[in-house]
Amino acid sequence: LALNPWDVVLCISGTIISCENAIVVVVIFYTPAFRAPMFLLIGSLATADLLAGVGLMLHFAFVYFIPSEAVSLLTVGLLVGSFTASVCGLLAITVDRYLSLYDALTYYSERTVTRTYLMLLLTWGAAICHGLLPVLGWNCLQEPSACSAVRPLTKSHLALLSAALLAVLAAMLQLYVQICRVVRRHEHQIAVQRHLLAGSRYGSAARKGIATPAVILGTPASCWLPFAIYGLLGACGSPALCAYATLLPAAYNSLLNPVIYAFRNRQIQRVLWAVCCGCGCPSPPFGSRSPSDV
Repeated sequence: LALNPWDVVLCISGTIISCENAIVVVVIFYTPAFRAPMFLLIGSLATADLLAGVGLMLHFAFVYFIPSEAVSLLTVGLLVGSFTASVCGLLAITVDRYLSLYDALTYYSERTVTRTYLMLLLTWGAAICHGLLPVLGWNCLQEPSACSAVRPLTKSHLALLSAALLAVLAAMLQLYVQICRVVRRHEHQIAVQRHLLAGSRYGSAARKGIATPAVILGTPASCWLPFAIYGLLGACGSPALCAYATLLPAAYNSLLNPVIYAFRNRQIQRVLWAVCCGCGCPSPPFGSRSPSDV
């Protein structure tokens, strides 16, 4: 096959995604202090994005060096499953953040741990189910006319994935609205208790609390919406070009997730600082964060 520049860009992106998320997975796995529910969710998201990056590299290698329809089904299944786990992981983290604000008094309880494991089970269950669909026969290898722009996925399968993605984004939007309401209510209660003397300081904290979920929602929405809309409509003068142009931003969501959810966390920053600089380095001035700030 002639080398497609889009495939090269996706392969390079997959390499960067894999390296970036591998750092997060190793740090969380080998640090005993990172066993709290929020770190389990971050680790699950990083694992999903790591698999997505590996899937992009394997897809490039198998397409150009070991062309095989059976192998293409496996790589596409890996990509579908890992991206599904990534998007569902974003929803799980948003749910965890909302609960940490809405029910802060009981957040540090066994119920939170149980709820976290349940969300992880649902996330990876949905990912495995979606990833196995192409392998188990829902593909267009026997019927090329049913192929979508993302071969060998069928048009109906791509539409299903797009609809599920839009549903997850809608759920995240609803949770974001609720988070804003909780933050506003907390700001008002604090201002009343302090007789408005510290209103500016707490107002700044509240604006920060609203800005953080806005980034959480805006990043996956801007990355995935073009692909989801194209997957539902499928109308484009150059399907291959549209598929690549919408898939690349979606892949970049896995590139941005570690920056938003892991590298901004002060505790993870301390571990990375210690690993990079050694034990002789002075401790950086990192403050503490609550689960809702992760």
